[in-house]
Amino acid sequence: MIIYSAMPMELIFANMEQVEKQEIQEIQQGGMTMLVEPTGAYEGRIVRLISPNPQDYLNPSYAPGQKIFFRPSMS
Repeated sequence: MIIYSAMPMELIFANMEQVEKQEIQEIQQGGMTMLVEPTGAYEGRIVRLISPNPQDYLNPSYAPGQKIFFRPSMS
């Protein structure tokens, strides 16, 4: 990555170490695998959809950012 800026690098990258890692779970629902960021006990926000079927990506209810309800896995 190249950044062209008049600002000093110390200001640009000041909070890079403080980036909070989000907890992401991989779940399977409806024959698709999704990466979901939990927002509650049985709900989450879709981060990424993983599916071999191109039609799944056209479904707006499985778009990244959509809220989804799921059952936790019994691992």
